[in-house]
Amino acid sequence: MKDKKVALVVGAGDAIGSAIAKAYALKGFTVCMARRNAQSVSAYAETLQAEGFDAHGYGVDARNEEQVEQLFADIEANIGAIEVVVFNIGANVPMSIFDTTAKKFYKIWEMACFSGFLVGREAARKMIQRNSGTIIFTGATASVRGGASFGAFASAKHGLRALAQSMARELGPKNIHVAHVIIDAAVETQWIKDNHPDYATLSSKDGVVQPADLATNYVMLHEQPRNAWTFELDIRPWVEKW
Repeated sequence: MKDKKVALVVGAGDAIGSAIAKAYALKGFTVCMARRNAQSVSAYAETLQAEGFDAHGYGVDARNEEQVEQLFADIEANIGAIEVVVFNIGANVPMSIFDTTAKKFYKIWEMACFSGFLVGREAARKMIQRNSGTIIFTGATASVRGGASFGAFASAKHGLRALAQSMARELGPKNIHVAHVIIDAAVETQWIKDNHPDYATLSSKDGVVQPADLATNYVMLHEQPRNAWTFELDIRPWVEKW
């Protein structure tokens, strides 16, 4: 168990998160995946197992401090030392400021920012014991630009980016690589297929990000030599407007 390389993806959804998990599995990592829907994440873990990979699924609400603490404790005790942690929870919910209730705003902040703090803190607590590791946060266009009707989401993603910056400055000198990935584009998901008005046109000219291609960047960040670490990686397809 001690010789295992372990990668944990929190927010292991059906597209980006699962693709990141598989990308690390292909590199020989034992992958642990967490999301609120325990049935879905367990099913994907079984799919990876059937392909010959070492994979585990956990039903966890990342907004719950005790559940996040227990997740890290269970993996470290029963699977191995966590070398990579990816926080990939989204909460991309558009709504006019007139329709944004306090409850909705708070829930989006909990999902996209507060849970990132909990996951990042626990990752740091484990990694500092070994003075090594990689923590990667998934950002979005809203991390750097607050679009109309995205006030709650943008504020949460701005907060997550600031958290990542602070952690990178504190943990970098301790040999822990913290990175933030801005995905400034539509990603190939069922939601995009069903809702993006230009999906067919974009897809036909390679203008939609493929999860597997995106995931290779997350592996690259972990493999970087520490004399040339990237903090922020800004990803978009060739047709995307800046």
